Amino acid sequence: MTLKDKISDLYEKHREKIFANDPPELKLMRENSFQSFLKQDFPNSRLEAWKNTDLKKILEIDYNIQFEPENKSIDMDKVFQCEVPDFDTHIISLYNGWYIYRDKPLQTLPNGTILGSFSQALKEYPELVLKHYNQYAKNQENGFNALNTAYAQDGVFIYVPDGVETYKTIQMVNVLDKEENLFVQNRNLVILGKNSKLTLVHCDDSHNHQASLSNTVSEIFLDEGAQINHYKLQNLNNDTSLINATFFHQEKDSKISTFAISLNGGMIRNDIRVKLNGRGSHADVQGLYLMDKNQHVDNQVFIDHAQPDCTSNELFKGILDDQASAVFNGHILVRKDAQRTNAFQTNRNILLTDKATVNTKPFLEIYADDVKCSHGATVGQMDENALFYIKSRGISTFNAKLLLMYAFAAEVINTIDLRPLKERIDDLVKKRLRGELAVCDQCVLHCKNQEKGFEFEIDMSKL
Repeated sequence: MTLKDKISDLYEKHREKIFANDPPELKLMRENSFQSFLKQDFPNSRLEAWKNTDLKKILEIDYNIQFEPENKSIDMDKVFQCEVPDFDTHIISLYNGWYIYRDKPLQTLPNGTILGSFSQALKEYPELVLKHYNQYAKNQENGFNALNTAYAQDGVFIYVPDGVETYKTIQMVNVLDKEENLFVQNRNLVILGKNSKLTLVHCDDSHNHQASLSNTVSEIFLDEGAQINHYKLQNLNNDTSLINATFFHQEKDSKISTFAISLNGGMIRNDIRVKLNGRGSHADVQGLYLMDKNQHVDNQVFIDHAQPDCTSNELFKGILDDQASAVFNGHILVRKDAQRTNAFQTNRNILLTDKATVNTKPFLEIYADDVKCSHGATVGQMDENALFYIKSRGISTFNAKLLLMYAFAAEVINTIDLRPLKERIDDLVKKRLRGELAVCDQCVLHCKNQEKGFEFEIDMSKL
């Protein structure tokens, strides 16, 4: 039995559980989305957007699906402990696809912010949820998105009222921890009211070495003047695969800053879609990926300039070792009426071996005539001139290469506004780069758990 056949069979057998809390509108969405999935099937390499990401081995695995939480009273403090020092956040958690809570599944903070379980939000605030749910995700373009809309039973819901700034960062944690191969469908909905502000950190974590597959769809709506700082952190084992689709919809004068940081994972696919749907809106979309062994990461970014006077900046950088592979497809669309658009896109990659590969395709599609747009991509080895410059200061070849890679990655890291998170990611990147390249006592990139640091001066403009 193929995975598609198994999923179809389970859908019919567990229809009552899947539809249990659905109003009529959502039931219709599920049915239409399921039929769309049956028609599209899972993506394959014959599709342009998937031609460099082979899902065959992943789709041959026998997955299980949980249609209800097995343990509602699990203590997430024992399962997940954030390793970011001095990081004061409001943590909300998903465990094997289900929202975990202490007191109640949905809470309202003193400033009016509502956060908690998506399924509970659907019960308590159906009009608010259905106004935005499935309005921005493109099910007809991707079988995984359609499957998520058909199957998803729970996820995270966040609503920030007009004029409210959530000073405390919200940390959304998605943990897989089960001794079987799970196929998880999470659905997240984030709604920002007019002139509101939110900082959201989304972490994917796996605690075992099961070959699980997480298919996550997040819809994030920003009303006029709203702002979000969004961080997507992925540090999974080599057996777990992640399909992650995030849809941003921006109204007038709204701003997003989103980061996709991929440090580990057997197969990671980030599908980031931004629609600048209001005059004066702005988007910063950035990513950093460090892959080795046989790991694979695929970043698909689509930025839709649908209104005039909007700007976007896009920067993705990657370092690949061993037989690792990466894909970057960046598509900027400037519609006919989107005059005075500024849109810039860059993808840079360093390959450490002749077996590591990157397929990069920056693309501009422009129908307006008053625009400033550019795109570029580079794939190459270490800069020999920069390497020689560092070595001429008495630094070994090992450490010179390490410093050059760190300086390359730091361009993205240094744009992170959250200081504790920035320092932690900086530390993780150092450790990740150091892992196969040099032993600790030879390393000049001293991490925070070491007593003594090492200071030196290098003209970074030459790197």
